[in-house]
Amino acid sequence: MTLNILHIEIQPAQVALNRFGAALENALTSQSIEPYHGIGFETMAQLGEVFTPKRWELVEALKTTGPLTIYALAKHLGRHYRNVHKDVTVLMEWTVIDKDEDGRVFVPWDEIDVRWPLKRRAA
Repeated sequence: MTLNILHIEIQPAQVALNRFGAALENALTSQSIEPYHGIGFETMAQLGEVFTPKRWELVEALKTTGPLTIYALAKHLGRHYRNVHKDVTVLMEWTVIDKDEDGRVFVPWDEIDVRWPLKRRAA
């Protein structure tokens, strides 16, 4: 069984461009392309602006409960509807959550892999 994984990485923009270039070259030469779903940030601070603790809590709650309306999610989290709606909107823009045909939000990923490669200190 293949897992549906969302990769979130702290990386220079050039790394993402290189990944895209390699996939494009493979496509142009009719080679197979491994599916890759990823979000890149240049700094941990940028990631922290999007992925706040409350938003991670929301993702965990949705993965545990399954699809919910935003109202039911707000009630489950004990949070105000307006704040949950804002968080849902942001997470949908970043493809972390999605909506089904009934308008319920859910997490389409089996796994979210967050990577922050640390730079080595110069010797």
